[in-house]
Amino acid sequence: MEHLEGRQSILAALQGRQRRFEVLLLRHGAHEEKFQEVLALAADRGVPVRRVEGRKLDDLAHGATHGGMLAIVSAKPLTTLPELFSLIDALPEPPLLLLLEGVEDARNLGFTLRSAEALGAHAVLIKKHLWDFDPIEIARPASGAYERMPLVQIEDVQPLQQLRQRGLNLLGCLAGVRSTIYQTDLSVGSIVAIGGEKRGLSGAVRNICDAFMTIPSRPNAASLSLSHAASIILAEAMRQRLPKSPLMEASATVPQSWADDDDSPS
Repeated sequence: MEHLEGRQSILAALQGRQRRFEVLLLRHGAHEEKFQEVLALAADRGVPVRRVEGRKLDDLAHGATHGGMLAIVSAKPLTTLPELFSLIDALPEPPLLLLLEGVEDARNLGFTLRSAEALGAHAVLIKKHLWDFDPIEIARPASGAYERMPLVQIEDVQPLQQLRQRGLNLLGCLAGVRSTIYQTDLSVGSIVAIGGEKRGLSGAVRNICDAFMTIPSRPNAASLSLSHAASIILAEAMRQRLPKSPLMEASATVPQSWADDDDSPS
């Protein structure tokens, strides 16, 4: 069993109905109107609620930021490849997937999932052998996105090849390439591949990429973290996928000196 901390994470898990809830713990003296929606859903699902002292929650939680509520739950099931294929085949719009390599921090992954959901990604892929995270540390910064965002573990590049056969472009984010994210068509079915700061994208993924792109930056600037790079690229993908307007077209213009710069993040 695992535990979830805070109203947002617990509410998202109750709504998602993917986890089995053993018990919901609420701090004695907590303003229950703040948790009204959570308690109503818990009652609807038959989840027992226990009132406990605040120090009990502090002992169970990772720190004191649980906000007065904690749930003991089963592990969140990950999305399987067949489920991913069914999901993208049923989409009414071109799929937008995010592939992460080199994620080393659970909180960083949580923030990335939060941005991915907000900016329109349909699923996040991560190498299976890199998965060694405390799910509690992912769930809290994800603020519910960990429960809602399809998260797929892959062992090798074969699933990426299968996705490419479904018409998705595999786009690698690399420093030192000429094409920027503003010159790349992200409105079509895409897999955006981003590597960590230490090792970047693996050779296996680079070898099958359909194209490469970079995030333009000021000369001599430090490279961006994986989570920040993902947010910037997904925001550009969302911009390209919105209905065109004069304001949107103007926002796509970047200084030529930036577009030509080879010292770019990712």
